[in-house]
Amino acid sequence: MNTQHENNINPISQYSLGKILMVWAAAAVPMGWVGWVVAPAMAQDPNKPGFERLAILAVGLVWQFVLIMILLYQETGSLRWSILKERLWLNAPRSPKTGEIRYRLLWWLIPLVLLTAGFEIMLTGSVDKLWVSLFPFLAEPSGFSMDAALSSPEWKAKMVGDWGILMLFIFQAIFNTIIGEELLFRGLLLPRMSGVFGKWDWVMNGLLFGLYHLHQPWGMLSSAIEGIFLLALPSRMYRSAWFGIVVHSGQSLFLAFLILGLVLGLA
Repeated sequence: MNTQHENNINPISQYSLGKILMVWAAAAVPMGWVGWVVAPAMAQDPNKPGFERLAILAVGLVWQFVLIMILLYQETGSLRWSILKERLWLNAPRSPKTGEIRYRLLWWLIPLVLLTAGFEIMLTGSVDKLWVSLFPFLAEPSGFSMDAALSSPEWKAKMVGDWGILMLFIFQAIFNTIIGEELLFRGLLLPRMSGVFGKWDWVMNGLLFGLYHLHQPWGMLSSAIEGIFLLALPSRMYRSAWFGIVVHSGQSLFLAFLILGLVLGLA
């Protein structure tokens, strides 16, 4: 990473290791708690929390957005868009060499989205199986599987005409891959980690992203790999959180079309 020009581009105050870990815990611990304790307690069948778990996890993601706003206000004293845009890297990509804005760098999003789709389709399952084989206690409970729920004839029949489920998923997805989870890691944390981790800040950011998944620990390894190479690296290289947001949102867009098909009775 070329950091020669970064000190001249709206420098952002760096977090200490303690603050990085506190922000991580403030996001990860509530998600683990609502996912493993609150959702089963509120579900009709505690062993199959299904869409109740999706709804409860959305609450944890909304909290992450609130956390971002609190920390940004403490840092800047303002929540104006002009300030948020710079402080959360919600700007056009910059050249790694010159630090100048280069809109043509956005073309890299196309191969990144395709590469991420390929990773999730062809490799995520194998990586998760390897991870769970090493740590069997992290395996996904059968009743927690959204894939199983979406593919079961019972749930397919229930979802036909249920637009509320689609709206719930869209709401959850917005706070997951746009203004919650992704904005927290690539918008807030990543620009503030080089003071501790130097040029390897993107690696540590991706690792923290993987470990953050206390609510679905069976996917920690695949989330870390994706977080390091497909989300944090391009975001860091071009100093733009939009790379992580767009790449991460590809998954949400695919699932939204899948659920739309189920609601319309087409799948």
